[in-house]
Amino acid sequence: MLVVSCPICNKDVEWSEQSPFRPFCSKRCQLIDLGEWASGERAIPAEEDAPSESDDYE
Repeated sequence: MLVVSCPICNKDVEWSEQSPFRPFCSKRCQLIDLGEWASGERAIPAEEDAPSESDDYE
């Protein structure tokens, strides 16, 4: 049995069909995470590329 930590509250979560919100421990933690992504509090860092000559549409 694989056990992971809930990314929001750090409770142990069994990674199985009996844990429908995995990797979260509950719907509450799942919604907190979704809200953080939607508000921009969480984001995947990305490097911004400098515009290339092919991007110039003049």
